[in-house]
Parts: sequence; structure tokens; C-alpha cells
Amino acid sequence: MKQYTSTWELETLFSGGSSSPDFRSYLRDLNENLARLRDAVFENRGKSCSESWVGLVNLLQEVGAQLRQASAFISCLTAQNVKDLEAQKLGAEVQSIRAEMSSIGSSIEEQMLQLSDEEWEAVLAHPSLSPVAFSLNEMRTQARRRLPASQEALASALAVDGYHAWGELYNTKIVGRMSISIEREGQVQEMSVGQVANLFASPDRALRQQAFAKFEAAWGEAGELCAAALNHLAGFRLSLYKARGWDSVLEEPLMINRMSRETLDAMWAAVEGGRARLLDYFQAKAGLLGLDGLDWFDVSAPVGETQKTYTYEEGAQFVLEQFGKFSQDMAELAAKAFRERWIEAEDRPGKRPGAFCTTFPKSKASRVFMTFSGTADNVFTLAHELGHAYHGSVLKDMPPLNQRYAMGVAETASTFAELVVADAAIRTAQSKDERLALLDNKIGQAAAMFMNIYARFLFETRFYERRKKGLVSAAELNQLMEEAQREAYADGLKSYHPHFWASKLHFYITGVPFYNFPYTFGYLLSQGIYGRALQEGPSFAHAYRGFLQDTGRMTVEELARTHLGEDLTKQDFWERAVQTSLADVEKFLDLLEER
Repeated sequence: MKQYTSTWELETLFSGGSSSPDFRSYLRDLNENLARLRDAVFENRGKSCSESWVGLVNLLQEVGAQLRQASAFISCLTAQNVKDLEAQKLGAEVQSIRAEMSSIGSSIEEQMLQLSDEEWEAVLAHPSLSPVAFSLNEMRTQARRRLPASQEALASALAVDGYHAWGELYNTKIVGRMSISIEREGQVQEMSVGQVANLFASPDRALRQQAFAKFEAAWGEAGELCAAALNHLAGFRLSLYKARGWDSVLEEPLMINRMSRETLDAMWAAVEGGRARLLDYFQAKAGLLGLDGLDWFDVSAPVGETQKTYTYEEGAQFVLEQFGKFSQDMAELAAKAFRERWIEAEDRPGKRPGAFCTTFPKSKASRVFMTFSGTADNVFTLAHELGHAYHGSVLKDMPPLNQRYAMGVAETASTFAELVVADAAIRTAQSKDERLALLDNKIGQAAAMFMNIYARFLFETRFYERRKKGLVSAAELNQLMEEAQREAYADGLKSYHPHFWASKLHFYITGVPFYNFPYTFGYLLSQGIYGRALQEGPSFAHAYRGFLQDTGRMTVEELARTHLGEDLTKQDFWERAVQTSLADVEKFLDLLEER
């Protein structure tokens, strides 16, 4: 009898799925509280009394937590079944609530600006508000960079059936309807785009090549629709940025990630200076595969004669064992996730591609979504997403405003958890072939961060500049994408993925623009934290928990200074992190010489 089930349980959150009467009732309560918040904002006009602000902020936090809970449930419903029309309708309803919440938030920010600095400091000095002073100050500072509240409210309202609707069109009407026929072992299988993408890691090159060709063709057929969605998403953002007086398309993503431009530039400069070492790895891997060079669909191909596979049960046990060696807290949280069925990992059609972890703040729980097909990479993905879940658990009792952390530090927590498991797999490998395969997988992660993610960043930056001049055709998008890939990969591949811009969901997520550089940031910062963990041993687990607890109330630069003693605006930190990551290339090449 299996101890763990690979499908998640949502009934304890809201029973009945997308037809849930519990969720309908919850949305009614949410709307009522939203109306109360709107009234409280109206009543708070012109007031500098701390007590008045305490009531307003408490209600703001409560409604915000309720909204996050509803959004998380919708994410689960639409991910587990991309054809769930009722879930899509509920999603549209929640999107409208989110727009209203955004409008109310703009009004609150406007009231913050009406207070003098002395009055504002007096408000923040109240014992009930001082714990969330960072978030409130952040709201006030950002308000100065936006339009007046009435105009921001109008933009939020128009975004529901404009901006967000284009993102939803991509997610449900394009990806949700896609099915690709793959011939495998003499049979034709209809697969989701997520399942086909998993085939790029197949040891069978003919299957990889077939999967990639059909993947490219399918996205080529959807290209015009995808291009329309992407153009209108960018057009909306650019129009709003222009109205706000923002010159750079990076202003919003940097603000969301609580990061300075100096930190971002220092990070990419270090990556540019170090990534060439990966070309030696590419060449060595090509030789192992009997090729004179790697095509795009070969980058994730496994190497070594021994390809260890895992059942879901085995993968779960391995993650639990390795988490326990670093932190009992992490292991206990992961055990709870497996035991209480927080994880949707079944390999089946109809699911959306990719993986994520979403948090339910009112339930103080998380849910993890992925597709587990038995590879070591799947085990590492499982650890990665459980790292997010652990992050959420550390913050679950913090004030709701202090639970909102930037994506970059979110990816630090998840990548750290992945590192703990990936390195353990390499250490415990039973043969040189297995160790080689695991090193290959780990170096592949570095290649993704230093090359794939960098290509996305270059593409998106250049696309926005081009979009300022007018609509960009699917053919031009292909060209921009391939040029970015060639540059980021330093011409290290024989072929590229021109329709990547169409196939990658991240370009179409409306909540977070430039959903790319935070991955590299988190990856490299986690390298620094992991190195500290190796030096200090089990005692570091407490310090790590402290780092995570501060992620909702500090900028990334403050976090690094406080908990690591590092200056992220300087290139030397990032260069050390890059070299730490690339040390695996030397291990890989040395192991090849021993074979």
C-alpha cells in the first residue's frame, strides 16, 4: 500500500471543486468585507488619528488575506484541469474583486500622501502598526510614483476586460485547447504541452527531436494568437507606464522585487563574465551523446548509461531524508505536505504545464502543483516547490502585510531546498554514471539560469523597446527570441527555439512583469546561503529561518546586509556565486576523464 498519494486534496479548503457552495459563500463574505473596507477608506479621509488608521490597516490585511486565499484556490482549479470552464468563470470574478481591491489600495495610498511626514511617523509609531511599518512605508513611497488614485482605479477597472483578459485568453483558450500527437512505441498519444515538454529530457534522441518539432509546429500554429496577446499585454503596460511618467520598463518589476537597478546590473555583469565556462560543458555533453554539438532539444537530454528513476513514493522519501539533515522544521513541513496531500503530481493529460506552489493564508497551508514522471529532475522540482511551501509556513503567523515577499527571495528559498536535495543525490550516487547524470542535471540548472533566463530577459527588454514603435509580428518575435538565445548561449548551440516566446507562460502572467530575472537572482543568492549552511552545519537552520521571516519586511539589499553581511550592489558577491555554481563543471569534466 502506498504511503503517499500523488493527487492533491482541495476539499478541506473548499469542498466541491469549481461548483463549491463553500467557495461561493466565501466570495460573498469577501465582497462584503471589501464593501466594509471601501466604507472605512471613505470614513478615514482627512484623518491623522492613529486609531482610525489601525482599524483601516487591520481590515486591509484581512481582506488582502481573503483575496489571496481565493486566488490560490482558483490557481489550483485551473491548473489541475485547463478545460474547467466553471473555474475560469470564478477566476474572472476573483479578477474583478482584485481590481476593486487595487482601486481601494490606491485610495488608501492617496490618503497616506495627504499626511505630513510628522503625522505619518506618528501613525506608524502605534504599537499595532509598527510591526508592518515597512510595508506601509513601501505603499506610501510607491504611491508617489503612480497616478492619482482615481486614475489608478480606472486603469485597474479597465484591466479586467483588457490587460488581464489577454493573459487569461492565453492561459485558457490557447494553452487549454492545445493537444499534440506524439508517436511513441508504435502508438500515437495525445499529449498536453506540458507532457510534451517533459519529453525533451528523454534519453531517446529521435523522440526528443519529434517532440520538439511538433512542439514548435504547434506553437507556430498558435503564433498569431499568442502574438496578439503578447502585444496587447505589452501595449497596456507601456501606456500605463507612460502615463505614470516611467521611462524604464524595468521600474515596475524592480519595485515589485524590492531590488535596485544597481543590484540587477551587477548580477547580470557577473553572469556575462562567467557563463562561457558552460560552453566546455556543452561540448563535453555533446561528445557523451555522440554528437558534434547540442541542439536546443539536446540540452536537457540525460547522460550516462545509468538513468535512475524514482516512484513518487521514493522521491518523497528522499526529499524528506535530505531536508531532515539540514532542518527538522523543513522535514516536518514536507512530511505534513505529503501526509495531508498538498501535492498534485500525477502525470496525466489536461493539466497545465510547469510547476508552482501557492499559499492559502487563511488556512495556513500550501498546495504544490507539478507533473511527476519519475526523473531525478522531478525529484528536484518537488524539493524546489516544497521550499516555497516551507517559506510560506515560516511566515504563516506573521501579519498579512509581512507575508508578501518579493519573487527573487521566493526563488531563493525554493532553490536552496532544491540544492539540499540535488547535492545529496550526487553524494549518494551508486556509480560514476549516476553521479555524472546528476551533475549534468545540476549544471543544466546553471545553464538555465545563466543562459535561458538571460535570453528571456534580453528578449523581453528588446521586445518592449520594439513594441513602443507599434505591433510586433509573430515572425519578428521569432527573430527577437532567436537573437536573444544566440547571445545568451554565446552561440553554443546548433539550433534554437524561436517560438519560445509563445510557449512560455511567464511572458503572459499579468501579475508580475519580467517574470525572469528573479529566478537567476534567487538561484545565485541561494548559492551564497547554501555555502554558509555547509560551513556552519545544522546550527545554520535557525539563522535561515530568521532570513525567511524577514523577507516580507526588508528590501533584498537589506536582507543580504543583515543576514549575510553582503552588498548585493557590488559585482564581487555575484561573481563568487557564479564561480561556486560553475565549480560543478570542473567536477563533471574530471569525472569524464576518470571513465
